[in-house]
Amino acid sequence: MSEREIKIQWHPGFLAAIDLELSANRKDLIYEKEYNLNTKPLEIDLLVIKKEKDVQIENEIGRLFRGHNIMEYKSPEDQLNIDTFYKAGAYASLYKSYGETVDGRKADDITVSMVREARPDGLFRYFKENGIRMENPCPGIYYVLNGVLFPTQIIVTKELDGPEHTWLKSLSGRLKKQELKDLLKRIDGLTHDFDRKLADAILEVSIQANQEIVEELKGDASMCQALLEIMEPEINKITEKAVKEATEKEARETAINMLKSGKFFPEEIKKYVPRLSIEEIKTIAKKLAED
Repeated sequence: MSEREIKIQWHPGFLAAIDLELSANRKDLIYEKEYNLNTKPLEIDLLVIKKEKDVQIENEIGRLFRGHNIMEYKSPEDQLNIDTFYKAGAYASLYKSYGETVDGRKADDITVSMVREARPDGLFRYFKENGIRMENPCPGIYYVLNGVLFPTQIIVTKELDGPEHTWLKSLSGRLKKQELKDLLKRIDGLTHDFDRKLADAILEVSIQANQEIVEELKGDASMCQALLEIMEPEINKITEKAVKEATEKEARETAINMLKSGKFFPEEIKKYVPRLSIEEIKTIAKKLAED
């Protein structure tokens, strides 16, 4: 299965990466994943709440943080343009307005962080043309200084510098061999089971998105057995998932064709397609009837 045939789920990797990036302050933070603002479509990717307002976040991506911190992640396949930028600001405004009392959530206690692998050149050009100023306090982090209601930063993961950012930088489909090696070494150095599980979520995404590099590493004589053993379970998991998804797709196509022929009832189709439950077959039949 190629990368195009496997739908890469970037967001679980992002959530795990943020947890690992901010692990030095884990006891100080509360994570609300896919925080529901109101109706289902209005959903924040990640809400990070500081338990104590005065706690200083060690990792530089958290230096802007205040009490309530909205994080929006754009995968390498997603755009970060002026409209998505203002959409994140609108989410922050809605979040502020949904406090338990009037002005229960203070505007100066809310921040917005937008995370993307590549620099959003079109957005930055818009800022320049419209007098919106930015500050670049450290590699990969850009503070938006005006034109926003809340303290806002744009995090370009490709530009982040330092081993503490290995987790976010690994959410890429363009990793170099050494970068994937570095990720494996970081994982090998983790001592807590919880951290290892988070790292596995990142590794799964990295392997899916960088299969050519993975193949090179498997044949790399300099790769020690320990690192290969870390990588192997994730490769097997992805392969099994791809085979399962392909088999289920074939089963559904068979059921659809049999239903369209008009010669089979769902109970009969079940005998030929045991992978599908009778409820799934009836659901397919109902959808075909509606179409």
